[in-house]
Amino acid sequence: MKILIIEDERDLAESITAHLTKDGFVTETVFDFHSAEEKINLYTYDCVIVDINLPDGVGFDLVEILKKIKASSGIIIISARNALEDKIRSLEIGSDDYLTKPFHLSELTARVKSILRRRHFGGSNEIRFHELMVNYTARKVFVNQTEVPLSKKEYDLLLYFMSNIDVALTKPAMAEHLWGDSIDMADSFDMLYSHIKNLRKKLTDKGCKDYIQSIYGIGYKFSDT
Repeated sequence: MKILIIEDERDLAESITAHLTKDGFVTETVFDFHSAEEKINLYTYDCVIVDINLPDGVGFDLVEILKKIKASSGIIIISARNALEDKIRSLEIGSDDYLTKPFHLSELTARVKSILRRRHFGGSNEIRFHELMVNYTARKVFVNQTEVPLSKKEYDLLLYFMSNIDVALTKPAMAEHLWGDSIDMADSFDMLYSHIKNLRKKLTDKGCKDYIQSIYGIGYKFSDT
């Protein structure tokens, strides 16, 4: 899952990035309003963590931009301000959560995971598709109750597929989701092809039906039809 962190306090931003990355998230970080606005208009994110006070703008305005472009991102506002009116406004404009500084990084991570579970998987820790089951909290995958060991990228890829059942996913969107905007430097999608090949083999070797369908000229779809 991909997270955008919008925070002008660089030490805090780096700490959040390190903590979320260690927990398996793909993260991107910006330190000002203008850069954040560019990011949210160019890329899609599963969750956006945004500080209210930025050197060149207000975080609330970024939330309103996300809502205007109908982004599906979960939104967590972080702020040193503990004012009730700020919390009320954050909810009224569409954010999912509000966290007052200082906070424990483990609490922020827990809130991110909670939002992602609620938005993508109906609040459940287990995602099922026929004989296939993913335990989101434990980051484990099972086929007919037999565990399938996957690499981090294979797991992230499967979770992305299962978050988008029957949706045609383009190769650029898949690569950008797995590696962030650094994938722009790549000359090909060889890494993506390799991960898909390995994921398909590991699942089918355990008796799972092959749900990964190639769509000529576009990308892939995860479907049983």
